[in-house]
Amino acid sequence: MTRVIAGSAGGRRLAVPPGTGTRPTSDRAREGLFSTWQALLGTLEGTRVADLYAGSGAVGLEALS
Repeated sequence: MTRVIAGSAGGRRLAVPPGTGTRPTSDRAREGLFSTWQALLGTLEGTRVADLYAGSGAVGLEALS
């Protein structure tokens, strides 16, 4: 299980596909990624994000929230 960290869906848990074929991005890595983007851009409102290697989709869902 992984979870959305912040935004409107913050705290919501996500089911991760079973097996070793997917390795979801850790909460800490996603938090760092979005903190960096926010520091560089000021706001993420209206920003387009492509989660091209979505295993669990956590990065894309985090961006949406």
